[in-house]
Amino acid sequence: MDWTHRLRLRNLQMLISLANTRNISHSAAALNTTQPGLSKWLKDLEDDIGLPLFERHARGLRPTPHGEALIAHAKRLDMQLDRARAEMDALREGGSGQVMIGTSGASAPGTVPHAVLMLLERMPQVHVKLVEGTLDTLLEQLARGDLDVVVGRSATEHLDPAILTERLYRESIHFIARPDHPLFDLGTMDWDDVLAYRWIMWPRGTPIRNALDAALAAAGRAPRNDLESASATLNVTLLSHSDMIGVASHGAAIRHMMLKALRILPIPLEGYGSVSMYWRNDPYRSAAVDELVDCVRKAAQEHGEHPVVNAGEE
Repeated sequence: MDWTHRLRLRNLQMLISLANTRNISHSAAALNTTQPGLSKWLKDLEDDIGLPLFERHARGLRPTPHGEALIAHAKRLDMQLDRARAEMDALREGGSGQVMIGTSGASAPGTVPHAVLMLLERMPQVHVKLVEGTLDTLLEQLARGDLDVVVGRSATEHLDPAILTERLYRESIHFIARPDHPLFDLGTMDWDDVLAYRWIMWPRGTPIRNALDAALAAAGRAPRNDLESASATLNVTLLSHSDMIGVASHGAAIRHMMLKALRILPIPLEGYGSVSMYWRNDPYRSAAVDELVDCVRKAAQEHGEHPVVNAGEE
Protein backbone atom coordinates (compact mmCIF):
# COMPACT_ATOMS: atom_id res chain seq x y z
CA MET A 1 0.00 0.00 0.00
CA ASP A 2 1.16 3.53 -0.74
CA TRP A 3 2.67 4.97 2.47
CA THR A 4 0.66 8.17 2.04
CA HIS A 5 -2.55 6.21 2.62
CA ARG A 6 -1.40 5.47 6.17
CA LEU A 7 -0.75 9.09 7.08
CA ARG A 8 -3.24 10.75 9.41
CA LEU A 9 -3.70 14.36 10.45
CA ARG A 10 -1.94 13.66 13.71
CA ASN A 11 1.03 12.32 11.76
CA LEU A 12 1.34 15.68 10.03
CA GLN A 13 1.37 17.39 13.42
CA MET A 14 4.04 14.97 14.62
CA LEU A 15 6.26 15.66 11.62
CA ILE A 16 5.85 19.43 11.92
CA SER A 17 6.58 19.29 15.65
CA LEU A 18 9.79 17.32 15.06
CA ALA A 19 10.82 19.88 12.45
CA ASN A 20 10.17 22.73 14.88
CA THR A 21 11.72 21.27 18.06
CA ARG A 22 14.48 19.15 16.47
CA ASN A 23 14.08 17.02 19.59
CA ILE A 24 12.08 13.79 20.03
CA SER A 25 11.55 14.16 23.80
CA HIS A 26 10.34 17.77 23.46
CA SER A 27 7.95 16.83 20.66
CA ALA A 28 6.68 13.81 22.58
CA ALA A 29 5.85 16.03 25.55
CA ALA A 30 4.16 18.65 23.35
CA LEU A 31 2.12 15.97 21.54
CA ASN A 32 1.23 14.16 24.77
CA THR A 33 2.77 10.90 23.58
CA THR A 34 5.78 8.79 24.58
CA GLN A 35 9.30 9.24 23.29
CA PRO A 36 9.65 5.53 22.28
CA GLY A 37 6.31 5.67 20.47
CA LEU A 38 7.30 8.80 18.53
CA SER A 39 10.71 7.35 17.69
CA LYS A 40 9.12 4.12 16.40
CA TRP A 41 6.60 6.06 14.29
CA LEU A 42 9.38 8.12 12.69
CA LYS A 43 11.49 5.02 11.94
CA ASP A 44 8.47 3.20 10.46
CA LEU A 45 7.70 6.23 8.26
CA GLU A 46 11.29 6.40 7.02
CA ASP A 47 11.23 2.65 6.30
CA ASP A 48 7.97 3.02 4.37
CA ILE A 49 9.31 5.90 2.28
CA GLY A 50 12.73 4.36 1.89
CA LEU A 51 14.50 7.62 2.66
CA PRO A 52 15.97 9.14 5.84
CA LEU A 53 13.98 12.17 6.96
CA PHE A 54 16.17 13.26 9.89
CA GLU A 55 19.81 12.93 10.83
CA ARG A 56 20.29 11.86 14.45
CA HIS A 57 22.83 13.87 16.45
CA ALA A 58 23.73 14.08 20.13
CA ARG A 59 21.99 17.46 20.29
CA GLY A 60 18.86 16.29 18.53
CA LEU A 61 17.52 15.95 15.01
CA ARG A 62 18.34 17.70 11.76
CA PRO A 63 16.07 17.32 8.70
CA THR A 64 17.67 15.79 5.63
CA PRO A 65 16.87 17.28 2.19
CA HIS A 66 14.22 14.56 1.85
CA GLY A 67 12.83 15.52 5.24
CA GLU A 68 12.76 19.22 4.35
CA ALA A 69 10.72 18.41 1.24
CA LEU A 70 8.17 16.32 3.14
CA ILE A 71 7.98 18.85 5.99
CA ALA A 72 7.18 21.60 3.48
CA HIS A 73 4.30 19.49 2.13
CA ALA A 74 3.08 18.79 5.67
CA LYS A 75 3.09 22.50 6.50
CA ARG A 76 1.14 23.31 3.34
CA LEU A 77 -1.45 20.66 4.18
CA ASP A 78 -1.69 21.96 7.74
CA MET A 79 -2.16 25.51 6.45
CA GLN A 80 -4.86 24.35 4.04
CA LEU A 81 -6.68 22.69 6.92
CA ASP A 82 -6.50 25.96 8.87
CA ARG A 83 -7.93 27.73 5.83
CA ALA A 84 -10.70 25.13 5.57
CA ARG A 85 -11.52 25.57 9.25
CA ALA A 86 -11.70 29.35 8.91
CA GLU A 87 -13.84 29.10 5.79
CA MET A 88 -16.24 26.67 7.44
CA ASP A 89 -16.51 29.03 10.42
CA ALA A 90 -17.33 31.90 8.07
CA LEU A 91 -19.96 29.82 6.26
CA ARG A 92 -21.44 28.67 9.57
CA GLU A 93 -21.91 32.31 10.54
CA GLY A 94 -23.82 33.00 7.32
CA GLY A 95 -20.86 34.22 5.30
CA SER A 96 -19.70 33.39 1.79
CA GLY A 97 -16.34 31.94 2.72
CA GLN A 98 -13.08 33.87 2.90
CA VAL A 99 -10.47 35.31 0.57
CA MET A 100 -6.94 36.42 1.39
CA ILE A 101 -5.36 39.20 -0.66
CA GLY A 102 -1.72 40.24 -0.66
CA THR A 103 -0.44 43.57 -1.94
CA SER A 104 2.77 45.56 -1.68
CA GLY A 105 2.69 48.96 -0.01
CA ALA A 106 4.24 50.66 -3.02
CA SER A 107 1.80 49.35 -5.62
CA ALA A 108 -1.88 49.34 -6.47
CA PRO A 109 -3.04 51.72 -3.71
CA GLY A 110 -6.32 52.23 -5.55
CA THR A 111 -6.97 48.94 -7.30
CA VAL A 112 -7.03 46.65 -4.27
CA PRO A 113 -9.35 48.80 -2.09
CA HIS A 114 -11.78 49.28 -4.98
CA ALA A 115 -11.67 45.56 -5.77
CA VAL A 116 -12.46 44.73 -2.14
CA LEU A 117 -15.40 47.14 -2.09
CA MET A 118 -16.68 45.65 -5.35
CA LEU A 119 -16.35 42.13 -3.94
CA LEU A 120 -18.25 43.10 -0.78
CA GLU A 121 -21.07 44.48 -2.92
CA ARG A 122 -21.31 41.18 -4.78
CA MET A 123 -20.77 38.94 -1.74
CA PRO A 124 -21.71 40.96 1.38
CA GLN A 125 -20.98 38.07 3.76
CA VAL A 126 -17.53 37.17 2.47
CA HIS A 127 -14.66 37.41 4.96
CA VAL A 128 -11.71 39.35 3.51
CA LYS A 129 -8.17 39.35 4.89
CA LEU A 130 -5.61 41.84 3.54
CA VAL A 131 -1.87 41.23 3.87
CA GLU A 132 0.82 43.76 2.95
CA GLY A 133 4.41 42.84 2.20
CA THR A 134 7.14 42.77 -0.41
CA LEU A 135 6.31 41.06 -3.69
CA ASP A 136 8.79 38.21 -3.26
CA THR A 137 7.37 37.35 0.18
CA LEU A 138 3.78 37.60 -1.05
CA LEU A 139 4.45 35.30 -4.00
CA GLU A 140 5.99 32.73 -1.67
CA GLN A 141 2.85 32.89 0.48
CA LEU A 142 0.70 32.56 -2.63
CA ALA A 143 2.61 29.48 -3.78
CA ARG A 144 2.17 27.90 -0.31
CA GLY A 145 -1.55 28.56 -0.36
CA ASP A 146 -1.43 31.19 2.40
CA LEU A 147 -2.89 33.79 0.00
CA ASP A 148 -5.47 33.58 -2.78
CA VAL A 149 -4.57 36.61 -4.90
CA VAL A 150 -1.59 38.96 -4.98
CA VAL A 151 -1.54 42.39 -6.61
CA GLY A 152 1.85 43.99 -7.06
CA ARG A 153 4.60 45.00 -9.42
CA SER A 154 4.98 42.92 -12.55
CA ALA A 155 7.68 40.31 -12.14
CA THR A 156 8.91 38.04 -14.89
CA GLU A 157 11.53 36.03 -13.01
CA HIS A 158 11.33 33.14 -10.55
CA LEU A 159 7.57 32.65 -10.83
CA ASP A 160 6.17 29.31 -9.70
CA PRO A 161 4.78 27.52 -12.79
CA ALA A 162 1.56 26.89 -10.84
CA ILE A 163 0.94 30.64 -10.53
CA LEU A 164 -1.08 32.52 -13.13
CA THR A 165 -0.29 36.16 -13.83
CA GLU A 166 -2.10 38.94 -15.63
CA ARG A 167 -0.71 42.40 -16.28
CA LEU A 168 -3.36 44.87 -15.17
CA TYR A 169 -1.98 48.27 -16.10
CA ARG A 170 1.19 50.28 -16.45
CA GLU A 171 1.88 53.58 -14.77
CA SER A 172 4.41 56.34 -14.89
CA ILE A 173 6.91 57.05 -12.11
CA HIS A 174 7.69 60.35 -10.40
CA PHE A 175 10.25 61.99 -8.18
CA ILE A 176 8.68 62.94 -4.85
CA ALA A 177 9.73 65.12 -1.91
CA ARG A 178 8.21 66.75 1.17
CA PRO A 179 5.79 69.63 0.40
CA ASP A 180 8.12 72.32 1.77
CA HIS A 181 11.24 71.01 0.06
CA PRO A 182 13.57 73.86 -1.08
CA LEU A 183 13.22 72.70 -4.70
CA PHE A 184 9.61 73.87 -4.78
CA ASP A 185 10.81 77.42 -4.11
CA LEU A 186 12.57 77.47 -7.48
CA GLY A 187 10.71 78.96 -10.40
CA THR A 188 11.90 76.12 -12.59
CA MET A 189 14.06 73.12 -11.84
CA ASP A 190 16.28 70.87 -13.90
CA TRP A 191 18.32 67.71 -13.45
CA ASP A 192 21.22 69.51 -11.83
CA ASP A 193 18.87 70.81 -9.13
CA VAL A 194 17.55 67.31 -8.39
CA LEU A 195 21.01 65.75 -8.42
CA ALA A 196 22.15 68.19 -5.73
CA TYR A 197 20.18 66.23 -3.10
CA ARG A 198 20.51 62.70 -1.71
CA TRP A 199 18.09 60.15 -3.21
CA ILE A 200 16.24 57.20 -1.68
CA MET A 201 16.39 54.31 -4.13
CA TRP A 202 14.45 51.06 -4.29
CA PRO A 203 16.75 47.98 -4.34
CA ARG A 204 18.31 46.94 -7.62
CA GLY A 205 16.28 44.37 -9.48
CA THR A 206 12.92 45.59 -8.15
CA PRO A 207 10.45 46.59 -10.88
CA ILE A 208 10.26 50.25 -9.82
CA ARG A 209 14.06 50.49 -9.68
CA ASN A 210 14.28 49.00 -13.16
CA ALA A 211 11.79 51.60 -14.39
CA LEU A 212 13.77 54.43 -12.80
CA ASP A 213 17.09 53.19 -14.19
CA ALA A 214 15.50 53.06 -17.66
CA ALA A 215 14.21 56.61 -17.22
CA LEU A 216 17.64 57.84 -16.12
CA ALA A 217 19.27 56.15 -19.10
CA ALA A 218 16.76 57.82 -21.43
CA ALA A 219 17.64 61.19 -19.86
CA GLY A 220 21.37 60.49 -20.20
CA ARG A 221 21.88 60.46 -16.44
CA ALA A 222 23.81 57.96 -14.37
CA PRO A 223 21.98 55.84 -11.76
CA ARG A 224 22.25 56.97 -8.15
CA ASN A 225 22.58 54.76 -5.09
CA ASP A 226 22.67 57.17 -2.14
CA LEU A 227 20.32 55.27 0.16
CA GLU A 228 18.57 52.00 -0.60
CA SER A 229 15.30 50.96 1.03
CA ALA A 230 12.52 48.49 0.19
CA SER A 231 10.10 49.87 2.81
CA ALA A 232 7.39 52.22 1.53
CA THR A 233 6.56 53.32 5.09
CA LEU A 234 10.18 54.00 5.99
CA ASN A 235 10.72 55.89 2.74
CA VAL A 236 7.80 58.23 3.40
CA THR A 237 9.06 58.91 6.92
CA LEU A 238 12.57 59.69 5.68
CA LEU A 239 11.30 61.94 2.91
CA SER A 240 8.95 63.79 5.26
CA HIS A 241 11.76 64.62 7.68
CA SER A 242 14.60 65.46 5.33
CA ASP A 243 15.53 67.04 2.01
CA MET A 244 16.01 63.62 0.39
CA ILE A 245 14.25 62.83 -2.88
CA GLY A 246 12.43 59.58 -3.58
CA VAL A 247 10.65 57.87 -6.44
CA ALA A 248 7.12 56.47 -6.52
CA SER A 249 4.63 55.08 -8.97
CA HIS A 250 1.91 57.41 -10.19
CA GLY A 251 -0.77 55.89 -7.99
CA ALA A 252 1.35 56.01 -4.85
CA ALA A 253 2.50 59.58 -5.61
CA ILE A 254 -1.09 60.77 -6.04
CA ARG A 255 -2.06 59.10 -2.77
CA HIS A 256 0.79 60.89 -0.95
CA MET A 257 -0.32 64.21 -2.48
CA MET A 258 -3.93 63.68 -1.39
CA LEU A 259 -2.68 63.04 2.15
CA LYS A 260 -0.49 66.16 1.84
CA ALA A 261 2.51 64.08 2.87
CA LEU A 262 4.60 64.48 -0.29
CA ARG A 263 4.55 66.31 -3.62
CA ILE A 264 5.58 65.37 -7.13
CA LEU A 265 8.65 67.13 -8.50
CA PRO A 266 8.07 68.48 -12.03
CA ILE A 267 10.90 66.50 -13.60
CA PRO A 268 9.58 64.30 -16.43
CA LEU A 269 10.60 60.65 -16.32
CA GLU A 270 10.11 58.42 -19.34
CA GLY A 271 10.14 55.14 -17.44
CA TYR A 272 7.05 53.07 -16.76
CA GLY A 273 6.26 50.38 -14.26
CA SER A 274 3.41 47.91 -14.42
CA VAL A 275 1.10 46.22 -11.94
CA SER A 276 0.03 42.60 -12.22
CA MET A 277 -2.33 40.18 -10.52
CA TYR A 278 -1.16 36.73 -9.45
CA TRP A 279 -3.22 33.73 -8.41
CA ARG A 280 -2.83 29.96 -8.28
CA ASN A 281 -3.86 27.70 -11.13
CA ASP A 282 -6.14 25.74 -8.81
CA PRO A 283 -9.20 24.05 -10.36
CA TYR A 284 -10.72 23.74 -6.86
CA ARG A 285 -10.51 27.39 -5.85
CA SER A 286 -13.65 28.81 -4.32
CA ALA A 287 -16.27 30.95 -6.03
CA ALA A 288 -15.22 33.82 -3.78
CA VAL A 289 -11.67 33.70 -5.20
CA ASP A 290 -12.99 33.70 -8.76
CA GLU A 291 -15.15 36.71 -7.91
CA LEU A 292 -12.13 38.46 -6.40
CA VAL A 293 -10.05 37.87 -9.55
CA ASP A 294 -12.84 39.41 -11.63
CA CYS A 295 -13.19 42.37 -9.23
CA VAL A 296 -9.45 43.09 -9.34
CA ARG A 297 -9.52 43.02 -13.14
CA LYS A 298 -12.47 45.42 -13.32
CA ALA A 299 -11.06 47.74 -10.63
CA ALA A 300 -7.80 47.95 -12.56
CA GLN A 301 -9.65 48.87 -15.75
CA GLU A 302 -11.46 51.65 -13.90
CA HIS A 303 -8.64 52.96 -11.71
CA GLY A 304 -5.40 51.94 -13.41
CA GLU A 305 -3.42 54.71 -15.09
CA HIS A 306 -2.95 52.83 -18.38
CA PRO A 307 -5.14 49.70 -18.14
CA VAL A 308 -4.34 46.71 -20.31
CA VAL A 309 -7.42 46.15 -22.46
CA ASN A 310 -8.64 42.56 -22.76
CA ALA A 311 -5.84 41.37 -20.53
CA GLY A 312 -5.47 37.64 -20.37
CA GLU A 313 -3.39 35.14 -18.51
CA GLU A 314 0.27 35.57 -19.40
